[in-house]
Amino acid sequence: MSEAATTIDQDARADSAPATARSWIERLWSSIADRGRLFASVPNDSAPPLERAKSLVEALLTERGEASGAAVAREVMTALRDLAPEDRAAFHLFMATSFDPNPDVLRAAAEAYLADPCPTNVGRLARAAEPPRQELLRRMNMSPGGTAALVELRRQLLHEVKGEPALQPLEADLHHLFVSWFNRGFLQLRRIDWQTPAAILEKIIRYEAVHEIAGWHDLRRRLTADRRCYGFFHPSLPHEPLIFVEVALVQGLASSVQPLLDAEGEAGAEERAAEADTAIFYSISNCQDGLRGISFGNFLIKQVVEDLKAELPQLTRFSTLSPIPGFRRWLDKRMEEGAADAELALPLAGPDWWKDPAQAEVLRLPLLRLCAEYLTNPDGRMDPVARFHLGNGARLERINWLGNTAPRGMQESYGLMVNYLYEREEIERNHEAFVRGGTVVRSGEVDALLAPGKAASARKDKSRAIVKAS
Repeated sequence: MSEAATTIDQDARADSAPATARSWIERLWSSIADRGRLFASVPNDSAPPLERAKSLVEALLTERGEASGAAVAREVMTALRDLAPEDRAAFHLFMATSFDPNPDVLRAAAEAYLADPCPTNVGRLARAAEPPRQELLRRMNMSPGGTAALVELRRQLLHEVKGEPALQPLEADLHHLFVSWFNRGFLQLRRIDWQTPAAILEKIIRYEAVHEIAGWHDLRRRLTADRRCYGFFHPSLPHEPLIFVEVALVQGLASSVQPLLDAEGEAGAEERAAEADTAIFYSISNCQDGLRGISFGNFLIKQVVEDLKAELPQLTRFSTLSPIPGFRRWLDKRMEEGAADAELALPLAGPDWWKDPAQAEVLRLPLLRLCAEYLTNPDGRMDPVARFHLGNGARLERINWLGNTAPRGMQESYGLMVNYLYEREEIERNHEAFVRGGTVVRSGEVDALLAPGKAASARKDKSRAIVKAS
């Protein structure tokens, strides 16, 4: 989805922020660090910034006391925050290359395990194989604001590693730790409404990655009674949404996103919510780029379904109205390579072709059929949004013609959108079918688009019409 904006300045400086703006965890570690400063071995401030930062992490790894360790961890984070860009890059490389497992100890543990794979030797091998760097990162996390700082560190690494592969071990260790630290059991689901603190609402506007929020008026409409927004938060990042989903309460499956985004629809919102029989998930946004690869969305959708069903028992359907970000790229490549359907290229290249009813109708069936083919049997990488929802147990329910005529929608998918239907009794069965055999569970309506005889005949007729219209 989107690259998250940098958030380190607010959270990594938590030790100097007003206590009321910090989590209890931050306040606890800050208090411990204050007391531990008296017992900590902190390198001299006179050393060059990069060398001092290196000395600090080495001191942190050898520190034994909890309070003194928290104090050194805070010094580490302060030193890193103050490094110049070139020194920061050098420090990242130092972290990635200087704290690997001891090869002699690892070899001995491996030989002992091969000779006798008993539980004791299994544990010994696991301890020997873990890089000291992971323990160092755990200790850095003891600093007030440490979690936010490490998330920001990984965000930087994800960009830097493209040009410096030697950084991969550090990035991989952070990913490994984040999988545990951001386990579903630690996440807090919150409904975001107009009473939510403004600082969080501002971030919702900033992080929205699917359908841009055009200011406060637009946001207010998305938080009225027939619209909902839910987000996951972590205790160490209480003011930072990790991911959020926007929901519209409507009657029937929504086929177009424009009515859902209408900023002038506040009147009658409560009545529409009471009459709604369908919840449409129309936008999911990941907020922290440093947590890329850590899955939150599947848990979020399933929990929101349960919460909505408990609050509004009249809801009988839970569906998405999703973009298809890879479709146009896939189709354009096919046409460029001279594959079938290349005759579509000329009318699709025309400006605002969808505003001409006759031409749009000519293109309707071929594009819907091709999109069904792309979503069910792509000759390349599967559409990322499709993989996400199908992997979560949804069914490919309907492909919507001109579901998003905004510039981004036309650019990504020639305006097509998809309903993925979440049926509570079928989610696990659909999930197993997809992850085990790649089966795309789909509706009869989608199957009809893929029917060979019907599709081939319709395509032949439409092709003639396209040539004539062109």
